[in-house]
Amino acid sequence: MTHDPHAFYWDDLKYLLGVARHGSTLAAGRALGVDQSTVQRRLAELERRLGQPVVQKLPTGYRLTEFGQAMLPHAERVEEAVVIFKQHLAGAAADVAGVIRVTCPEPIVYRITQSTFLDRFRACYPKLEVHFVMSDKYVDLMKGDADVALRSGDTDDGELVGRKIGDSIWAVYASRTYIERHGRPERIEDLAHHALVGFDETMAKHRITAWLRKVAPDASLVARSNSVLGLVYSAKAGVGVAPLPIALGEAEPDLVRVIEPVAELTRIWRVLTTPELRRAPRVSAFFDFVVQEIEVLRPIITG
Repeated sequence: MTHDPHAFYWDDLKYLLGVARHGSTLAAGRALGVDQSTVQRRLAELERRLGQPVVQKLPTGYRLTEFGQAMLPHAERVEEAVVIFKQHLAGAAADVAGVIRVTCPEPIVYRITQSTFLDRFRACYPKLEVHFVMSDKYVDLMKGDADVALRSGDTDDGELVGRKIGDSIWAVYASRTYIERHGRPERIEDLAHHALVGFDETMAKHRITAWLRKVAPDASLVARSNSVLGLVYSAKAGVGVAPLPIALGEAEPDLVRVIEPVAELTRIWRVLTTPELRRAPRVSAFFDFVVQEIEVLRPIITG
């Protein structure tokens, strides 16, 4: 066997310990929460790295080789050190205290609070509190108006650091009542002949405002709002047709998607903070938790 003892993975030692304690790769896999083939593959990799066999297969199961027996107490000490490390890490996490101000649109706050995301965060960091700063406008993190942003859209704040969560996808929706009364737009070009719902002048820079002006320049907005939630309410009331994030539009049984997602309205959802706050323990704890939970958080935010 070729060997490179300096390059072996400490994590593979738990498979050696599992077989030593349970006598088979099947039982070790059950104890470790993996399948039998994973145990066998990781043991083979450990042996390749160490250059010697550590287990021997017998008709009655597995037993450690002489070399494996010699390595066993050292592997147990590594396991003990890892347990102690995790205990200290948990203690350090429990000591992180304070408030994290998170800015994001109001509908996203609702979706997050209806999930188990915050419960899991509090279980890890019981002394940290999450306070939401709800706004569809960009709250200025550099001025200290919030600590972390869950944000989609165009951003020129290159001084911030962040990670992508997913994509913000928008389509066009109308209520069933509106469609019964005024017909259903089938194409983007049809929007010019329908009552439209959009943002007011305080959201003049939003991409939806520019897009509606482009595709229906002569149409008048029959309802204006300064929030996405306002667009949802107006569309549900049958006032007019509205572009909406699919995360919100699909959640409303009274709304019908009349035009499929518009590619030019798609933007990236990110978690953002400042470089200085990224190093602050309380903010770092929340930011790292979001990154760890991205696969869980993505459907909550993006639909």
